Amino acid sequence: MQRYLDAAIAADLGRKMVFLTGPRQVGKTTLARALMASWPRAQYLNWDVPNDRRILLDQAWSPRAGLVVLDEIHKMRDWKTYLKGAYDGRPPGQALLVTGSARLDTFRQAGASLAGRYFALRLHPLSVREWCDETGATPDHALERILARGGFPEPFLAEAPAEAERWRRQYLDDLIREDILEFSRVHELRAMRHFVALLRERVGAPLSLASIARDLQVSPTTLARYLDILEALYVVFVVRPYSRNVARALLKEPKVYFFDTALAGANEGARFENACAAMLLKHAHYLQDVAGRPLSLHYVRDKDGREVDFVLCEAERPLGFAECKLADAGLSPYLAALAESFPEAGAVQLVRDLRQPEQRGRVAIEPAARWLAALAA
Repeated sequence: MQRYLDAAIAADLGRKMVFLTGPRQVGKTTLARALMASWPRAQYLNWDVPNDRRILLDQAWSPRAGLVVLDEIHKMRDWKTYLKGAYDGRPPGQALLVTGSARLDTFRQAGASLAGRYFALRLHPLSVREWCDETGATPDHALERILARGGFPEPFLAEAPAEAERWRRQYLDDLIREDILEFSRVHELRAMRHFVALLRERVGAPLSLASIARDLQVSPTTLARYLDILEALYVVFVVRPYSRNVARALLKEPKVYFFDTALAGANEGARFENACAAMLLKHAHYLQDVAGRPLSLHYVRDKDGREVDFVLCEAERPLGFAECKLADAGLSPYLAALAESFPEAGAVQLVRDLRQPEQRGRVAIEPAARWLAALAA
């Protein structure tokens, strides 16, 4: 299937090297191989494959290749220096696509700066917008499928729910056992498994690392490092509270969501909120990566504990507020108050099961699936 970044990557490859990152098994290799069909003598080289590694170390790929895909190259020592030399010394017209499941900027080995030589794009799981564009499905059908299966292509497209669950169990097990060892130590894997299990039950709730640290009998500093690892591997993403004072916002408790919505525990409301968070983040990252807009996703919580699930900001200025509800169309009082305080920003209450959309003051009450289908990606 065609992915939502295909056209953007193809355009960027004509100008610079492209870094494509995203969660493991989100479809980066499939996308890269699909793009290769449009380039003469394209080559795909994976650092994890011994023969490919030899070619990579010798830079012995064909000078006639129109496109060279370098997968997991960040595992190479001094990969930045290597890529600088490969890019600067490539034949005229040869395009380089660099892919990886961990954030390439996480690996801090010394090396030359790559500034000005690349564009970076992030590939996300399937969303309501992407699936509707690809297949013509209704937004309601797309959202129900994502809530049941998650947005990763293999479980999403699986014929039976049992196949999706088998994939997910193996995916999480492999991720913790293999990928996390790049960052961590063997004896920490058990604690990491427990930490992930606890995060799955705390989706959508402010996260107290100190509290979880006591449960796991580790230090909050250790848990903060674990959370950084899970973020770097695109297992989870953190949504921090909005504050005009950024320093104050960093001191408040964040919320944690999973890139794979189906990992968000058994609570129906939490899973729906996770799905909305993942699609809002995909929308923000797409507009960051393709249009250069300084977007960020936050939540709002005041000193009295009143909350609104999400606020999308541009250059720290609110663009819109969103509250997620399963079936309750009753207007959130705090959302209404924020809409009055920030009249230049939009405000929407997303209801998964809504009989009739309506406008109440400055707040639009909308069917969630239809609204999500109108996001940028």
